[in-house]
Amino acid sequence: MLRFLLFSLLLTAVFFQGRAQDYSIIDKRAIRYFEEGEGYLLRRQLPEAKEKFKEAYLRSKDFYEAYIRHAQILLSSGQVSEALEVVKMGQSRLAIKESDFFKGKMGWLEGQIYLQMGDFPQALKTVTENQPFFTPEFLESEAYQKKKRQLEIIAEGIKNPLQLKKERLPAPLNQFRLQYFPVLTADGQRIFFTKRDGISPRDHEDIYFSNYENGHWTSPEPISVLINTRYNEGTCTISADGNLLIFTSCDTPDSFGSCDLYLTEKIDGTWQKPENMGKEVNSRFWDSQPSLSADGSTLFFSSNRPNGEGENDIWYAERQTDGKWSEAKNMGEKVNTSGNEVSPFVFFNNTILFFASDGHDGFGGKDIFLSRFGPKGFEKPENLGYPINDQKDQLALFITAEKDYAYYTENNYSLDRVDSSFLYRFDFPQEIDLGEKIIVTEGRVINEETGEPVDAMLSLVDLDKDSTLYRFKAEGIDGTFTMIYPDQAFSGLYVEKKGFMPKIYNVDRDSLKNRKNLEVKLEPIASGNYFVFENVFFDFDETSLKPASESSLNRLVKFLDDHPSVAILIAGHTDNVGNDTYNVTLSKKRAEKVRAFLIDAGIAGERINTVGKGSSEPLRPNDTEENRSYNRRIEVEIQ
Repeated sequence: MLRFLLFSLLLTAVFFQGRAQDYSIIDKRAIRYFEEGEGYLLRRQLPEAKEKFKEAYLRSKDFYEAYIRHAQILLSSGQVSEALEVVKMGQSRLAIKESDFFKGKMGWLEGQIYLQMGDFPQALKTVTENQPFFTPEFLESEAYQKKKRQLEIIAEGIKNPLQLKKERLPAPLNQFRLQYFPVLTADGQRIFFTKRDGISPRDHEDIYFSNYENGHWTSPEPISVLINTRYNEGTCTISADGNLLIFTSCDTPDSFGSCDLYLTEKIDGTWQKPENMGKEVNSRFWDSQPSLSADGSTLFFSSNRPNGEGENDIWYAERQTDGKWSEAKNMGEKVNTSGNEVSPFVFFNNTILFFASDGHDGFGGKDIFLSRFGPKGFEKPENLGYPINDQKDQLALFITAEKDYAYYTENNYSLDRVDSSFLYRFDFPQEIDLGEKIIVTEGRVINEETGEPVDAMLSLVDLDKDSTLYRFKAEGIDGTFTMIYPDQAFSGLYVEKKGFMPKIYNVDRDSLKNRKNLEVKLEPIASGNYFVFENVFFDFDETSLKPASESSLNRLVKFLDDHPSVAILIAGHTDNVGNDTYNVTLSKKRAEKVRAFLIDAGIAGERINTVGKGSSEPLRPNDTEENRSYNRRIEVEIQ
């Protein structure tokens, strides 16, 4: 709101340029009241300033500058009805002197009041009617041009509004004076948020959660005594499976700056002691409001550290193969502005970033924007439109994986500061494209011989591009995992753990989408054990490897590099179409093609043997095309 006050005062200064006299009246006592009010205003003593400006126009009823200043301060303090009353009072005096200059100034201020009220149609009408009274200097000013763009966006927004219904989350949620930054688990059954009892510096922040049970939210509870301390903890992000939490803590003894990001894991149902994410992520400045990608590979957050584009910027860090985080980087000028970019949220497909900004053109306050990931990185942001954005600050958007609801925070202001904040949601409009449908696969990884859990790494791979889309880790205590990923037509899943045979799936053919209890059994490496080498493709009756095979072949190269003492037998298999001699020869040639690829990749030839088994060992009866497709395969056996 203070930004609005300064902006409004700038517009006033532009309006008053070129006037032949200092004030509209000559009453020295009224002028003294006004100038005393200006002094209080410079010292940000707003109550005293308001009183002096009021005394000025009560002393001299035609003192238009005093009406304007008083109304501006009321507006900046959130007293919009009172501000409108003062402007109307001043306008009632204009009929006597018929001053076009002050008619334009008060008409402009009246329009800004309607904007703050959220009465967009009346604001547009008022500004349009008073435009003939605006001075040429004002119309040419940069400040006016910025406001003009806002009014154009508003006009387009109310002409073509999104169809949605905003609703404040019901009790027992929203029971505190301030609650903000909602985050949900992938299944939407648990909500986390930051809770604060009041606006005093003594009222510190904590993380609370609530569960959705039997159609209702449970009473909010503090997350953990290991996370909530006597310091300020809040603004968190949680992994898809609910077992990894990154949050903000301020003024802690081991922090690098005012607020740092911390990480904690839930092991066997209990949150562990948090750890500072280190100097690669944190700085000597304010680092907060984290958002973790669904696969845990990229962390987005807001920071006011130097060398950015503006006051607060969006930054990001990437998790490396050794589990450590890269040095944080700025998102750049397409996303960040000279203003404030805060509360990032990366959607579950990792390709759409949402954030709040007062630097990009919008409806007023902080609007929510989205930026899509393209060939050259994240692209120019798009305003989400009306009525998602309106005259208030919209912050901390979170969209569920099912794309059904969006959760966010809405602030209320009083006297130039946040007075209260509450959690809201709306049904997310289909007009905003969020890409492919999001798929959820849940299960556990176990040792096939002992039944014990295995903390394996699961990698979802785009077979066409041979690129890893997402990486997930099975939880060590019970081997459980939750994968969230976009519905892409041609992808493979690789489950790997050193000392074990890899498990390879084709997501479509093996029907992994939206599986709830997928049990992955990994065999320890031992002579005679084998695995089906999925996602190695040949054209019909051909021996040449198709390009989409490279992903699996490269995984096999890595497996052999990680286990240098292992030798393998590559066995080719066919269905029963054709004669036996031909099928044995075809399967042998295909196995040889795989061997040649491994040798070209640096694997010693003496570690690789081949055999063609034709149709002699079918996995399924050769009675349907689907079954025959399973029988056409490559297997890898440990020797």
